[in-house]
Amino acid sequence: MKQRFSFCPKCGGKLDYVPRGGIDRLTCESCDYIMYENPVVGVAGIYLQEGRILLGRRSQTSTYPGLWCIPCGYVEYNEDVQEAVKREFLEETGLRIKPECVFTVLSNFHNPQMHTVGIWFSVSVLGGSIKPGDDLDQVAFFSLDSVPDLAFPTDHTVLAMLRDRMIK
Repeated sequence: MKQRFSFCPKCGGKLDYVPRGGIDRLTCESCDYIMYENPVVGVAGIYLQEGRILLGRRSQTSTYPGLWCIPCGYVEYNEDVQEAVKREFLEETGLRIKPECVFTVLSNFHNPQMHTVGIWFSVSVLGGSIKPGDDLDQVAFFSLDSVPDLAFPTDHTVLAMLRDRMIK
């Protein structure tokens, strides 16, 4: 396992992996603090209009530039996940939304530096006008059967789930 952190956030001592509870955990050699490497939480909004999904193209300054994704972002510390999806969707698409329900929750392992857990919400639009922002340089609607190259493997999974539900 590649060690991502070297120093204790509590005392500055050296961190090393030590078996704890059946799992190797980063532990401070000086103060015995355990630095849990928990996943980061992300949220995404699924907005369908006439059977087409709104996707955003990732800008040249974001990760995975030029590839498309379901509008998404990270939950801030002390932020409710529903508030986070509203904020992220507005920042990226210019649309104010209402999260209707959780569509799915999946683990993301595409980035070896960080494990994320994504929560995809089905959303309805309350207002605003479509315009790309934040990490996106373009937003557009696509048929579920004809999407551009996607940035995240889990978006492929979510789109397949949407197609399956529409067929039934």
